[in-house]
Order: sequence, then C-alpha cells, then structure tokens
Amino acid sequence: MRDLFDDLDDAPEPPPRPDRPHPALGDTAALLALLERWVARGWLRALDRALVVFLQREVPDASAPLLLAAALASHQLGRGHVCLDLATTLAAPDLALSLPPEGDDLSDPPPLPSQVLDGLTLGEWEQALAHPGLVADGDQGAPGHTPLVRGATAPGHQHQGPRLYLRRYWQYEQDIRQQITARLNSATCGNTAPCGSTAPPRDGADRRPDDATSTSDGRRPDNATDTATLAAALDALFPTTETIDWQQAACALAARSPFAVITGGPGTGKTTTVVKLLALLQALQLGQEDRHALRIRLAAPTGKAAARLNDSIAKQVKGLSLVELASAVGQQGVDISTLRDSIPTEVTTLHRLLGSRPDTRHFRHHAGNPLALDVLVIDEASMVDIEMMAAVLTALPPRARLVLLGDKDQLASVEAGAVLGDLCQRAEGGHYTRQTAEWLEAVTGAPLPADYRDDYHGTPGQPLDQAIAMLRVSHRFDAASGIGQLAEAVNRPLDAGHTAKEKRRAVRQVLEHTPAYADLARLRLADADDPALDRLVVDGAPVGFPNSGQGRRDPRGEPLAPPTGYRHYLEVLRDQRPTDTSFGEAGGEERAPFDAWARAVLEAHGRFQLLCALRRGPWGIDGLNPRIGQALRRARLIAASDHELESGWFEGRPVLVTRNDYGLGLMNGDIGITLALPDDREPGRRLLRIAFPASDGSGQIKWVLPSRLQAVETVFAMTVHKSQGSEFTHTALLLPDAPNPILTRELVYTGITRARDWLTLVETGRGMLDEAVTREVMRVSGLGKL
Repeated sequence: MRDLFDDLDDAPEPPPRPDRPHPALGDTAALLALLERWVARGWLRALDRALVVFLQREVPDASAPLLLAAALASHQLGRGHVCLDLATTLAAPDLALSLPPEGDDLSDPPPLPSQVLDGLTLGEWEQALAHPGLVADGDQGAPGHTPLVRGATAPGHQHQGPRLYLRRYWQYEQDIRQQITARLNSATCGNTAPCGSTAPPRDGADRRPDDATSTSDGRRPDNATDTATLAAALDALFPTTETIDWQQAACALAARSPFAVITGGPGTGKTTTVVKLLALLQALQLGQEDRHALRIRLAAPTGKAAARLNDSIAKQVKGLSLVELASAVGQQGVDISTLRDSIPTEVTTLHRLLGSRPDTRHFRHHAGNPLALDVLVIDEASMVDIEMMAAVLTALPPRARLVLLGDKDQLASVEAGAVLGDLCQRAEGGHYTRQTAEWLEAVTGAPLPADYRDDYHGTPGQPLDQAIAMLRVSHRFDAASGIGQLAEAVNRPLDAGHTAKEKRRAVRQVLEHTPAYADLARLRLADADDPALDRLVVDGAPVGFPNSGQGRRDPRGEPLAPPTGYRHYLEVLRDQRPTDTSFGEAGGEERAPFDAWARAVLEAHGRFQLLCALRRGPWGIDGLNPRIGQALRRARLIAASDHELESGWFEGRPVLVTRNDYGLGLMNGDIGITLALPDDREPGRRLLRIAFPASDGSGQIKWVLPSRLQAVETVFAMTVHKSQGSEFTHTALLLPDAPNPILTRELVYTGITRARDWLTLVETGRGMLDEAVTREVMRVSGLGKL
C-alpha cells in the first residue's frame, strides 16, 4: 500500500541482523507448528497450511524458507494477489498475512511475519526457491509439472523482485498473455505492420493512411476495412466535431483490432459506444458481398450486471438511427431492419456462456470446443478475475474479436487478479504512436491531442496501448455535481505532483464546498446508536441536502424526486398490493396484477441503498442489517420478530443471491424482494415468495419459494464489492470507525459512483476517509505491460 511504502523510504536504518534466524526458518517441524498457530488465530487459512503439509510430505528435503514462501503464495490468492512478490514481502512482511487491522489483543500471540523473516535476505530467499522438485523457472518456460513456478520477467518489463506462483495461476497468466498478444499482433493500422509498430509501410513511407489494409500475400485480413469506408461509417454514427470525440475514437480503435478495451468512468457512455460499435461492425460485415451477419455475444460477470446491460442495450438499439450508416457501407447499402435485428440485445453471464459444469472448475467450452461466435463483448470487465479471463480467452476462436468494457478504477474482482487494471495501466496517457494518431485523424477527421501521443511521454507506444480507448467526458456528472467532483478527487492517483496531503485537501474541498453541492450530503455518526442512521435508512435524511433535495432537475430538465430511504419501497409494497384473492399459480392474466406490483416494488427498492465496506462488526452488513430491520419495524414499515430479522423470512425482506443457481435461473448478485401472496389452496392465508426480475431484460418476474433459495442474505446493507454493476438513485456510503486494509481509494470511488442522483457520505470515525483515499489497491501479478 502506497502510504506504507512511502513511509519505508523515510524509515531509520534497520536494526542489526540477528545472530541466528528464527527457528521456523531452519526447521520444518517448527515452521508447521508456527503455521498452525497462525491458522488458529485466523491470520492464515487452513488451506495454506495444508498445502505446506502436502509439499513437505512429497518432498521431504524442501527447506523451511521455501515452504514458508509456498504458504504465503497460497495465502495471497485469498487476498486477491496472483502471486507472492518476495521483495515486497520482505519490505513489509506483516502485510503478507490477514492480520487484524488493530493487532490482536489475545494473550500469547504467535510471532509476526516480520519477526520470522527478520534477517532473511532476498538473495537467500530466492536461493531457497532453487529446488527442481518443487519449483520450475518461468524464464525457461516452466517445464515439468512442479506445483510452484518462479515468475519469468515479462518482455520489456522489469519486476520489482522474484515472484512465486502456484502453477495453475502462473499458467493463467501465460494463457492471457499469449492470447492477447496473438490478437494484438494480428491487428493492422493501414499497412502490414502491427498496430504500435514503428516499422515503415510495406511500399514506402509515402503510403497514405487511407490506403486499404492487406496482408503480405495481397489478401485483406478478415478484420481489416479500408479507411474510407470506415470513416464514412463513423461519420454516419457520430456528429462532426472539431476536437476528438472519444466515443468515436473508441469505435475506430476497436473496429481495427481483434482485441480492444473501452474504459471510462460512470456516465462516459460506455454502453452507447459499444452499441454503436456493434452496429458499425455489422454494417461493415453486411455491406460486403456474400457475407452473413456476425455472430455476436454479450456477457457480464454477474446476473445483475447482465440484466442491467440487457435493459440498457435494448433501449439503445431501439433508438439507434441506422439510415445513414446503412447507406455508408457498400454500393448497395444494407437493409436497415436486417442491420437492427443483427445487433444482439440479450446478455448472459460468463458462467452460462462458457457452460459451467457442476462441481468442477472446468467449462463445456474450451480450446478443444471453442465458442461459436465472431465477436464477444464483456461488460463490467473489472469484476472478471484471472481464472475466468483465462477461461474466456482460451475458449475464443482464434479469429474472434474480444471487446472488454469497464471502469479501470473500480474495485477489482473478489477473486485473485486485477486483469482490467493491469491492462489499463497506461490508459490515462494514451501512449498512441504517430502511426495510430495519423490513422485516427484519417478516420475521425479530428486530430489527436499531443499529450496522448507516445512522443509526449517519451516512451514508445506498445501494441496494447493502441487497442485501449478511454472515454474521458462524463455525461452524467458535470462541474456542478458534487458526486462527480468527489469521485474525481478520490480517484486521482498519487504521484510526484499529487501527494497524499494534497489529495486529502482536494477531497475536503469538495465536501466543504460553498455553496454546498446539491446532490451531496455528509453525515457524521457519533456512535453505533446514533438515531441519525435510522433517519437516513428510513427516510433518506433529505434535510442533509441543500433545500432538502427539492427543486433539482435532471439533464433533460425533468424534476428529480427528493432523496428517499427504504420507506419508499415499503410504502409502494403496502399501497399497491393487488386486491385479487388468487395469485394464479398457472400464470397468465390472473398473475398479471402481482407481476406489476412486484415490478413497482423492485423499481422503488432501487431508489435507495446503504453500502458499507465490511461484512463483520457493527459497521459491517452483519451488524447493520438487523439494526436497519429494527428501525423499519419501529417505523411500522415491516412486521418481523428479532429471530426473523436475524435469520428468518418476512414480507419486505430484500435478499441478495450470493451464489449462482442455474436450476432457478438466479445469478450471484441478483436482488429480490419478499412478498406475501394469496395461497390459492387455502383462502385467506398468505404465502411468502421472493420476486426477482428476469435477467433477460424482458420485465418478467420470477417467483421463488424461500425454501428453494440456498445462498441468499438480507441486503438492507450491501458491501461495496457486491454493488458493482449496479446503480441506485440515492446511495449512502458508510465508512467504518477504525482502520482496515479493505478501505482503499478504489472502494470509496466504486461506492461513490453507484449513486445516480444523490449521495450521502456517512462517517463513523474521524480520519477514515483521509486514510481510505490515500491507500490504493496493490494487487501483485506478473501481467504488467503486454
């Protein structure tokens, strides 16, 4: 974490090296005993110690430092890291375990990693990895089948120190690197040189950027389109501007490369861009003779993200004007209805796309049984972990396009890896080559600003840089939006010109801005019993906003409803309950009133959501959900006993699905509301069922009995991690009252940007916001720069 390593630079000279190493570094029995104590204290997973026991049994001569490195490498996976960086671990040893943020107050604590590793040098630890029975060398292609791999140096990238992988995760990195590199190498930029290459055009330096692309044998590659046609198609999709339109540039870059990334913050138009991109690709395809429409699939990591994209895509496709685009491609043009029908609106989850196989990590689609598609678009790509990304790339046909869509600054996946963040390390600066800049100007008609060129940065643009487009203009948050200003202040990374002190000041300036921003409120709680929290979750605490939230209008000039709390959806539940005495088990018209009621309740529930950082403790979901339920019960909005609030069912209970259930068609992240329905078998009796929105964007309702749900939790309070892929009219972001490693810039930014119209920042402890915004996620991996 950045603050910690900054402090290390100013730290005093280290104490003298101890005369003797810690016993756990010299004796495997002592090491196993130490690991057992770490497991008992919760600092290490039992799985991590079990790996060491297995390795020691299979290879008895393995040294204790090697086995300790294996335990720590395994433990990093549970903390989001792909591997163990030995140099980083020696610099800050205690970060290698899941230590409590404020230490451990129990008696007789085991030695900390800093005590165990004291005196061990990087050279000694790296030398201990030289065991051919357990560790293979990644620089040599990691031959054999050793369980551990010492990381290879990425081409053109120097890592901080040696890295130790579990072989499976090393292989995931290799698969991703090889698949993306192969696609980047097949992308061309108006000549036979790969995108990003500095090689001259094949027929001389005077070749114009609007010449058709061709391969060395004279054939045009499948993914190539002559620049004139592409320029005409882009003109048909985007209005003419004197300055570069980043959405147009993103379409252009993605159209010429079999691999592309479109990243941008909330409201920058990622969905709009990808819909126009799909229309562009289909129009170019259908404009050629004897060509069938591209097989395009849309996917997202979770059911909730898929449903949201599904609804958004469907609206965008319906409203897209295609007349000019159809006439811009091919001499005969393209039939508009055929073109519109060829743009898909159905979005699936990645698990369903690949074909999950129960009780296994493997999928039905893989290299030997690839997906039947030509283009794959993955939304919310920041949530895709390294294992899933490797599975997707392996299952893609070699000639298929892959487009990743997401916000690089959001929280990374819950599982190991931060693939989108790794790929987009240089996205802010662009780093486009002269060749790419000239090509972009030729197809868009607008020059690329000089500060996005590689010569401006003084470092050569890489092929990956030429395939990444960052959308830089927010159409949701303008300069008058406190949500947008706060998100920008929080999200700016630390560097030599923007210190931690300056960043804290910038965040405070937004929160203390005069006059106060109309969409931003700040609530400080004195303790866990502060009644202000009840007022927030019940009624939304509109008094915290200027003019109590009255009088605001959206960008179209329509009036905005004031901020609300959970009272709103519970009153909709009560007031719009159908009077029908029969639910209609068979469906059809008899059930229609209940479906309409459920849709209204679900829509109303999306008007407010409390987000928090933690799961445990009074400020985590385990403590907040029962408390919020009690506040709603006191307000006579729900009727539930303490037992039902803790672990039972009651009408009005919102639930979050925490594991995919393909039998019920429910995905991790889906939210449903518990409703009481007439029991058709017993008049006058009510039966609880949970109403879920269908994930296909159809607006249908899926009714599920509580007994059939195996993995759900109450969601009055939701973790920020689980909120990814969602947005809420009024979001309340609650920060805990004590330091915690999970509090990072990315978490705060993600929570802030879940708010569409209103944001309440809830602080329970002084200084936690300052600490969070200056701590950044530092996920260790070897992907680096492709």
